[in-house]
Amino acid sequence: MTKKIIAIDLDGTLLHNDNTISDYTVNTIQKVRKQGHQVVIATGRPYRMALDHYKRLKLDTPIITFNGSLTHLPGKKWEYEQSITLDRQYLFEILKASDLYEMDFIASEYRKNFYITLNYPERITPSLFGVDKITEQMRLDPAKITRDPNALLMQTRAADKMALADTIREHLKNEIEVDSWGGPLNILEASPKGINKAFALSYLLSIFNKTRDDLIAFGDEHNDTEMLHFAKKGYAMKNASQVLLPHADEQLAFTNEEDGVAKQLEKLFL
Repeated sequence: MTKKIIAIDLDGTLLHNDNTISDYTVNTIQKVRKQGHQVVIATGRPYRMALDHYKRLKLDTPIITFNGSLTHLPGKKWEYEQSITLDRQYLFEILKASDLYEMDFIASEYRKNFYITLNYPERITPSLFGVDKITEQMRLDPAKITRDPNALLMQTRAADKMALADTIREHLKNEIEVDSWGGPLNILEASPKGINKAFALSYLLSIFNKTRDDLIAFGDEHNDTEMLHFAKKGYAMKNASQVLLPHADEQLAFTNEEDGVAKQLEKLFL
């Protein structure tokens, strides 16, 4: 069998809803890797919020984070690293409309750090950012924003987060991407225009000297549509968004809570 590139989303796909990966999934992925296939995490999460899962899976492949705007090799200097940033002016525009968008917080995300609005500190879950406590030093003060971020992370109280995503895109003249995380959180993420998981995977395939025919992908949410459409075989989880299903080749019979990815990998390769 041709060795495959297996791209896997985290939230709502590989992770259980309590932010864990089962031993069964870890062991299955290790067996698949031993056959020569390459497993690549492709997530909307910031890098620091994906690193522990990367280590848990014992991966040595590049990781795709921030919905495709950062592709790099953790812990190593890699000549093919790709980091694409979002013009910080878009952050300033969204900050102005924070109340209108019913934002609990807006965070300006970088590879190793972040700044976050503290209007509603009680609505911020520190572990979402890989820290034990949100401090005053992390406050998003526009004067601090001297670098363009990799992405913006936003938590909203709006009843329909995807309708809000459409509103934000329209407000900014469709000059940026706005998508949701999978899983139960009401999280939106803004990325540079044209940047998504498929963009990053296309870049990786060229580096690996592979084609789309060698790519398998798993996802569950709006931000996985391009990736599943791009892959030779795109699998949507049983718990997938209805928006994603038309872009998938197949919907799995199992959810993320039921280790659907591992069960399908076992079926395909073991």
